[in-house]
Amino acid sequence: MDYKEFEESVKEQEYGTRELALSEAFPALMRKVYLWMTFALAISGIVAYGVATSPNLLYLIYSNKLVFWGILIAELVLVWKISGSLWKENRSLAATTAMFAVFSALNGATLSYIFVIFAPTAIIKTFFITAGTFAATAAYGYFTKKNLAGLGSFLFMALFGLIIALAVNMFLKSAMFDLIISLVGVALFVGLTAWDSQNIKRQLAMVPDMSEASQKIALCGALDLYLDFINMFIYLLRLLGRNN
Repeated sequence: MDYKEFEESVKEQEYGTRELALSEAFPALMRKVYLWMTFALAISGIVAYGVATSPNLLYLIYSNKLVFWGILIAELVLVWKISGSLWKENRSLAATTAMFAVFSALNGATLSYIFVIFAPTAIIKTFFITAGTFAATAAYGYFTKKNLAGLGSFLFMALFGLIIALAVNMFLKSAMFDLIISLVGVALFVGLTAWDSQNIKRQLAMVPDMSEASQKIALCGALDLYLDFINMFIYLLRLLGRNN
């Protein structure tokens, strides 16, 4: 074997080792995505129920605009900081995870109203419908061979349109418009779930190891899927719980 053949042999071995490391890291990172997402949903659910069963906390959050808007602003800041952790090497995975937990708790506090407005049976039924729809949609995004990247810009434009429609209907207070918004909201977050699922898979497939940087990518993916699930649940509840 001459030097050139030896060099090619070494390169093949190195490539094979890299592929092996990638194949080992990828499933572990994907598991972390869904574990973190489940962890966040559990925190939100517990906090939402706890606040809903405490008249003092409900009064504090929903009767004081300063507190309510302060929580919403804090949530937006935390989402921005969690997403920005990908570019902050000095921000540890533990700190980013803690911010995700705090965000989930704050979001749970603002979601406590659903336990006051809707019947428990409607909430439970909608949760399981959301879980089934989310699982099927996320699986489609993960396993499909179709490239969904082109849907991203359309979905985010639709999201801005939905936010504007919600703001407009705060003044119109139209039941029919609210029904249309809820239908569009469900369809939008079904699409975003599939898109996010494929995007997370694509990002993690490029990560060679289980470093903190790699795990922060997985954590940001968990945040995206968490938001998809929560919003899908809310819009489905607006549809299915209308008579409760």
